[in-house]
Amino acid sequence: MLPVYNGSQYLRQSIESILQQSYRNFELIIINDGSQDDSQKIIDSYNDSRIRAFEQANIGLAATLNKGISLAKGRWIARQDQDDVSFPERLTKQVHFMNTHPGYAIVGTAAQIWVEDTKTDRFHRHPCSDPELRAGLMFYNYFVHSSVLLDKSVVQSIEGYSTDPQRQPPEDYELWSRIVKQYPVANLSNTLLAYREVGSSMSRDEKNPFSEKLIILSAENIAWALGISVELDEVQALAHLMYRVYPPKLMRGFGWSKAKKLLDQVIAGLALKTGLDQRQMHSQQVQLLKLLRLNYLDCLTGGRLNQMLFGKLRTRLKQFLKVIS
Repeated sequence: MLPVYNGSQYLRQSIESILQQSYRNFELIIINDGSQDDSQKIIDSYNDSRIRAFEQANIGLAATLNKGISLAKGRWIARQDQDDVSFPERLTKQVHFMNTHPGYAIVGTAAQIWVEDTKTDRFHRHPCSDPELRAGLMFYNYFVHSSVLLDKSVVQSIEGYSTDPQRQPPEDYELWSRIVKQYPVANLSNTLLAYREVGSSMSRDEKNPFSEKLIILSAENIAWALGISVELDEVQALAHLMYRVYPPKLMRGFGWSKAKKLLDQVIAGLALKTGLDQRQMHSQQVQLLKLLRLNYLDCLTGGRLNQMLFGKLRTRLKQFLKVIS
C-alpha cells in the first residue's frame, strides 16, 4: 500500500522497488491523496496488472491508509512511503515470518537511512522479539512505519488508524500502542528497507507536533500497564521525563527512586496484563532504565546536559552509565 502526496521526486524509484520484489503474488495499491505535482503522471505511466491506482481529494495520511486497507484484497498489508525503497527480499521474508508465526499482528524490518540520494552508515535497528518490543513500545516507537507488514483483520478489528487530530500524527505509534495490548509483534533483524530522510519530512521539522502527541500516547500506555488514571502526576511525569520534557510542576518531588520504581512497575504490569514472561523483557528494561537515567540527569541540569552532549562525548557517557548500571 503506497499513499502518495506530492511525491514525484522519488516516486518512480519507490514503485520500482515494489514491482521488483522476489515475492510476486501481491497487488500494489497506490492512492494519490490530492497531489499537485507530477505524481499522477508517474503513476499513470505504469502498465502492470498488479497495480491498482486511485486518485482522490486530499484527506490526509491516516484516512488514506484506512481507505487502502479497506480496498486491499489480501490477508497482509505491506506499508511503504512514497520516498522509501524496499529491497528485493523484503516481502518474501515478511510473508514467510507471518505464515510461520500465526497470531502475530505486525512484522517490521531494520532500515538503512538515506539522506536524499546519499546512502549513510546509519540504520534504524530496533528490538526484534515480542517481549522486548512490547516493553519498549510502552514509551517509544520501535517500528519503521514504511517497513511494516500488518495483519489486515487485526487492524480492522481495532478500527484502523486514528483520524482524530488530537491523537495523530504520529498515526503509526498510536496504532501500535493499541495493537500491542492484545497481539504479539516482531521485527526482522534484516535490513530490508531504505528509509529516506528528506528536507520536507515532517519528522525532521522542528515545529512538528510529534513530541506532544508522543507524550500523550506514552502516558496512556503507562497508565494502562499500571491500571491507574492517565491524569495522575506520576504517570505524566514519567512520560514527560522519557521524552526530555520537564514541566517544573510535574518534576517537583519526582525523584530518581520514584522514577525508577515506576518504570519497573510498568514492565511488571505489562507482563501481568499480557501474560508475557518478564524475564524476556529484561534487556529492554535495562535499556529503558539507561535512557531514564540519562534524561533524569539532563532534567537536573535544566536540560543543558543533553545540549552539551553530542558525538563521542555522548557515547562515552552512555557507556559509563552501562558500566555502573
